Amino acid sequence: MTLRQASKHSDLIYDLGLHKGEDTNFYLAKGFRVIAFEADPDLVQACREQFSAELESGQLTIVEGAIVDQPESDTITFYKNKAVTVWGTIDPVWKDRNTRMGFESVEITVPVVDLSACLEKYGIPYYMKIDIEGADRFSLQKLGEFEQRPDYVSIESSKISLSEIDIELDILDGLGYNHFKASQQATVTSIRAPVPAKEGKDIDLQLAHDSSGLFGKELPGAWQSRGQIRRVYRWIFVGYRVFGNDTFMRTNRFARKIWRLLQRVFKRPIPGWFDTHARHSSISD
Repeated sequence: MTLRQASKHSDLIYDLGLHKGEDTNFYLAKGFRVIAFEADPDLVQACREQFSAELESGQLTIVEGAIVDQPESDTITFYKNKAVTVWGTIDPVWKDRNTRMGFESVEITVPVVDLSACLEKYGIPYYMKIDIEGADRFSLQKLGEFEQRPDYVSIESSKISLSEIDIELDILDGLGYNHFKASQQATVTSIRAPVPAKEGKDIDLQLAHDSSGLFGKELPGAWQSRGQIRRVYRWIFVGYRVFGNDTFMRTNRFARKIWRLLQRVFKRPIPGWFDTHARHSSISD
């Protein structure tokens, strides 16, 4: 197979899952250019207003629509969650999970986005953050069509099973990523970017709730091998089996009260949720 050619940019970040601009705001403050993707039209409009200066200067480009695996038309059904906006999805399975947890969705029609075409148009980024509720895996796989890959990528890791984690690690390994970190997302607001900066500019900015947090060289902790990160996730899944999104403790309203009480007592998220960050084999810190 002949791989596609696209220029690579050390000052460029892709934010797949713009939401309310939590991550994009951080990347822009760091001095990076950002290509941000969002399917929810209300969130897109709010971000166009929030980041009007950056859009005008060209530091930010917003691509509106849903990234799909194999586009069959110009539009697709998007399940917009008004109560938990970060849970908007094109995946009916994810929509049904949200309903079981007590959060209904409404169906709207949104444009389809061709991620491969965007990579050709805007170039390969230094870092690609992927968090688009049920579409992370095939978005990641699009990188396999190109000769060059981002130095760093992150995805919201599966909470379903360890076998799903293995599939994600298989994809990352096939793309040339061989060093990993599991990043607890429920505590990102307590973390500050290091000074002096290891990525972009020095900034004093508290990370927002629902943001993916630090990336690349600024991630705390040591990079781990595939075997090591799988052992980390084995322990994480002990918590998921009891307190995960689709368990009795989260879907039963009385059990949810106990779950919330336990979090207050222990003063930590139970179990939280994690992103998998990966570093390409062609680079080293």
